[in-house]
Amino acid sequence: MFALSSSSSAWFFQKGYAQGVFWIILVSLISNMNDILMRLTGQRLDPMQISFFRFFFSTITLIPIMISEGKSAFKTQRPGLHVLRAILGFGAVAFWCYGVSTSPLALASTMAQTVPLFVLPMAALFLKESVGWQRTLATLTGFAGILVILMPSGTLETLMNINPQNLGIMALLAAAILFAVSDILNKVMVETESSYTMLFYFALGTTIVSFGPALLVWKAPTMNELIYLVALGGGANLILYCLLKAFAATDVSALAPYRYVEMLSAGVFGYTLFQEIPDIFTLLGAALIVPSTFAIAYYETKIANKGKDQKPVTETDKTKAA
Repeated sequence: MFALSSSSSAWFFQKGYAQGVFWIILVSLISNMNDILMRLTGQRLDPMQISFFRFFFSTITLIPIMISEGKSAFKTQRPGLHVLRAILGFGAVAFWCYGVSTSPLALASTMAQTVPLFVLPMAALFLKESVGWQRTLATLTGFAGILVILMPSGTLETLMNINPQNLGIMALLAAAILFAVSDILNKVMVETESSYTMLFYFALGTTIVSFGPALLVWKAPTMNELIYLVALGGGANLILYCLLKAFAATDVSALAPYRYVEMLSAGVFGYTLFQEIPDIFTLLGAALIVPSTFAIAYYETKIANKGKDQKPVTETDKTKAA
């Protein structure tokens, strides 16, 4: 019986398409869980304080892993970029936390898919990466989807109205832009930094950066809130772990369509837990954003595959790319 149990559990850590799909769907579900936890804690706690606890517990749960990896995991050649990345990360998560606490889960999940739309022009501008007409067209289509979501009544007047949901949408948009800038930094840093080093110093740096703002709005968390916050910090690390497992199991291009499970499950959770029904403008925006980001992922993979033909890819390279 033990041998059977070990054999069954070993399946999850083997390479294969089914294993990759399993891990990427876990990423989507954990992302939904984190958004729900932010919503629940955001009913009373300020986004600044939630962000601090998220980073703090993420750091705590990472320390045993870093120790097991040895001293080399703590070495870095880019301390300045780690500081910049921490500042950007704090801003991104704080904006995201506010947006999730005031916007429907399905809308937040849709906005999460827009990060590649901002990464592409930034990569062309700052990293001098070539952008073909296909990716340019996909990016413009995605931006059209964002505009549909930003103007729910179809008029600019509604967008200018100051109310929690409009501010929440703008906060989600600001978070997506900051996440995109962080991704650009990631592309620069992966050349010299390991995944564990980047993950740990991001968690530690954002904990330090967010501590001051959190003190200004501090409220003692209840026991339930504290449990949610611990789960939020651990969930942030689990997302990366599952991503690495998914990318190690099969090609990134094969997994791209399954990233949109997050949007479907967000709609289900939003309706079940908060009685939210996505409006027509969210659905129309998603109908433009989803295929455009999928197209970008497809062309990015084609370019990456061309690079593989010219240079062998090691397991270390795969980990850094993830």
